[in-house]
Amino acid sequence: MSKALYRKYRSKSLEEVIGQKHITDILARAVSQGHVSHAYLLTGPRGVGKTSVARILAYEINGLPYDENTTNLDIIEIDAASNNGVEDVRDLREKVQIAPVSAKKKVYIIDEVHMLSKAAFNALLKTLEEPPEHVVFILATTNAEKLPATIISRTQRYGFRPITIQDAIKHLSYIAKQENIMITDDALQLIAERSDGSFRDSISLLDQLSSLVETDDKNQITAKLIEETLGLAPNEMIDQLLEAVETKNLNQVIEILNRSFDEGISTTILTAQLTDSIRNMIAEKPQLLTLLDSLIDVNKSSQPQLKLLSVLGQSAAPKQASKTIALAAPVREVSATIAELEKQAVKKQPSESDIQKVAKKSEIINNLPSSKTGTAKPTTKTKPSEVKIEGFDWNKLIDHIHQHYIALYSVISKCNYELNGDVLTIYTCNKFYKKKLDDTKYSPLLSKCLQDVGVFGLEINTIATAPPPKDSQAAAIAAMMGGGEEVSVESI
Repeated sequence: MSKALYRKYRSKSLEEVIGQKHITDILARAVSQGHVSHAYLLTGPRGVGKTSVARILAYEINGLPYDENTTNLDIIEIDAASNNGVEDVRDLREKVQIAPVSAKKKVYIIDEVHMLSKAAFNALLKTLEEPPEHVVFILATTNAEKLPATIISRTQRYGFRPITIQDAIKHLSYIAKQENIMITDDALQLIAERSDGSFRDSISLLDQLSSLVETDDKNQITAKLIEETLGLAPNEMIDQLLEAVETKNLNQVIEILNRSFDEGISTTILTAQLTDSIRNMIAEKPQLLTLLDSLIDVNKSSQPQLKLLSVLGQSAAPKQASKTIALAAPVREVSATIAELEKQAVKKQPSESDIQKVAKKSEIINNLPSSKTGTAKPTTKTKPSEVKIEGFDWNKLIDHIHQHYIALYSVISKCNYELNGDVLTIYTCNKFYKKKLDDTKYSPLLSKCLQDVGVFGLEINTIATAPPPKDSQAAAIAAMMGGGEEVSVESI
């Protein structure tokens, strides 16, 4: 049976380790000078050489040649993922007291050490801090953040880096030549990029593709073959998608996404390709930073396809006209003013100046052009050239609404009112009725009904409370009680 390429080309000495010179140089110098620590901690992403360095270091500490095909009784490897209980660590503590069989040091390599339980860490702590003179611990993990600080502080820590794309390409090219694998330069580049800094993943992918080429009797590994095998989107599709976003071509974005889904391209892979592409061009196109930030959340969504469509669609959608944006500020200002009046409504009747302030701001909005999106003006004021409010009769208005608009009547009949100058304040007694009267369906209808009964020029202001008591003593009591409604009680 043939040997996997990542095992066949595993480093045999510290000098052969690629991409971690900042670590291997220090360790080699320390071992040559006899400065050996009692505990080492090797941290970093998967597939960058942590386990290989741990094994090589164990042999070099003992002055032995490293050969992965042989075993040494004094070099013990423990997988913490399957030996993570407190009993396993207690057993380890007893065995460390036994002297080495033939080597200078007994070395314990604990891989994926973050998998130990809390009780196991506590049991290991004392032994790790003061092991016997003949024992060295080498801990390795991809998740250093899961280790207790007490464990980390008792070790010499070495942080491994992801393999650079150039280092990966150079080593993959060397392996391809040794194995007589025909591969193009752009295919080497693509393998290195898809491995996310993991040497092991890149070599495993090369191994997989080499078998595919032999099976299909093809000449060489190409980027196109890799895209088809891994289900990647072609680079042209990624470029077209980003170009459509930048040119605000929403239809093209939708068309490309639909095509990618039809071709079976995974949303996860497509999103990863987009983020990688944007990351590589962000210095030239910083405007894509917002899109890059949004893409990070796509794979966290329960519906990633829709999320990706939403993210790209929002980035590609044309911006709204400036006058729509200009409209937003006065609308918010009026809403905030009315909300403040509503808070004060249970304590005191709105003053003339308060109402005029709202009227003035509403008039500003009333004179603004409506947005293209069809947003209705947030006011129900009817302002013909002639103002006519004499003889205003609330009951007449209610009767007219009852006869012609029963749905509006079901709301307005529950309300109270107050007429102050040309401002009609309607007290809806609750937020639900206020929301109804402010709705674009009822608001214009109410203005029409006023005109039907011969009243023009009134500005309508809705407040989601009962009208304040007119009697000063009753108002004071209502204020103390947190609100209230004034009713008349007739004697029987």
